[in-house]
Amino acid sequence: MKENKGNPLALIPIGVFLVLYLGTGIVFEYVLKIEMGFYNIPILAVFLIAILVACFQNKKLNFDKKLDIMAKGVGDKNIITMILIFLVAGVFVGVVGRSSAESVAYFLLSVIPPQFAVVVLFIVSCFVSTAMGTSVGTITLIAPIGYAVSMASGYSLPLCIASVMGGAMFGDNLSFISDTTIAACNGQGCPMKTKFKENFFIALPAAIFAIVVILLVSGGENISQIEIKSYDLVQIIPYILVLIGGIIGINVFIVLIIGILSGAVIMLATGSATAVSLISNIGGGMSGMLETAVVAVLVAALGALIKENGGFDSLLHLAGRLFKTKKTGQLGIGLLVGVMDIATANNTVAIIMANPIAKKMSENYSIRAGKTASILDTFSCIFQGIIPYGAQMLVAISAVSELGGSITAFDVIPMLFYPMALLLSSLIFIFFIPDGKIRKEDK
Repeated sequence: MKENKGNPLALIPIGVFLVLYLGTGIVFEYVLKIEMGFYNIPILAVFLIAILVACFQNKKLNFDKKLDIMAKGVGDKNIITMILIFLVAGVFVGVVGRSSAESVAYFLLSVIPPQFAVVVLFIVSCFVSTAMGTSVGTITLIAPIGYAVSMASGYSLPLCIASVMGGAMFGDNLSFISDTTIAACNGQGCPMKTKFKENFFIALPAAIFAIVVILLVSGGENISQIEIKSYDLVQIIPYILVLIGGIIGINVFIVLIIGILSGAVIMLATGSATAVSLISNIGGGMSGMLETAVVAVLVAALGALIKENGGFDSLLHLAGRLFKTKKTGQLGIGLLVGVMDIATANNTVAIIMANPIAKKMSENYSIRAGKTASILDTFSCIFQGIIPYGAQMLVAISAVSELGGSITAFDVIPMLFYPMALLLSSLIFIFFIPDGKIRKEDK
């Protein structure tokens, strides 16, 4: 049987996207010195240009036929499910607000001795990001607390901020309402519970290792008492319900609806929100997810054209030559999403772009869907948590700057113990831990 080598030229639209997005980002960030330069680029416009380039390829098909191909790609069940989950998760985040996450943070800081303040920052960020499903939101919330801990205690500011960022990436990787989890699970067609189990046993050792290193680096300091602001533990109930519901395997839509309803009741009953502000917050939460949902649509359309033109077959052919075994195939999937993340500085976009190729690779190497989803999410979070131009790093630096401090990405990167530990843990699980058999829910 003749091997299908595909058509490497069909990958040109991806190259166009990467050059335009990464190139413009570098110019904005480092030449024009625009703050958050990478996030001033209209990513939707860049995807439209890439789709236009794809439409000019394959002269055998007319434009109407290409529209049909794109429509079939967008109409895939996993894409529709992903978009709906994005929007419902946005409603949940809008309803509960950030005051709930603050309650988690200050509660934990209040019950643990100040000598362990830096470790507490990491643990608090882990809990908050797992509950909120967003690393950027967690860093926005906890980085000012990290700055305050550093100023009050004398602990290294880069260490405090890096601990916040590490914990934020822990939850980004594991949370049931994280857009990366949603994108990876729906792209690979596996239950979130299955992916969570795969991820948890990779992330937990990395988190423990990070805690030990943070304790060693921060140990022996004499620090003063840290001021604890008021908090309301009732507000964390919706987060707990969502976390428990996700772990026991309740349908994600039902879980989110429970969280939304309980959150709305608690916010209204405690006076944390009025009916008018709650409705406004719902709109804001959905708007926050809207661009990600549209990106999913455009990537699906672009991917359908590239697949039709033989681009994915060429990548699979190359992967087959570079990665000969099941274990190296898993590494290949991780490197694929890592390269996408370096280029786009957005782990969700990287996963969405890598999904169709990763799915084919998992079929070729007989890798379980849950394992593939876990690799996509884990490696995207590893790279996103370290790159100096990622939103997480930029938001952390900006938060410190607004409070009168000064810090650079290269001060923080050497202290990012969790992403580094997560990479090590991932490689150990790929190459040294026997993989289980493909179960019914993994197919």
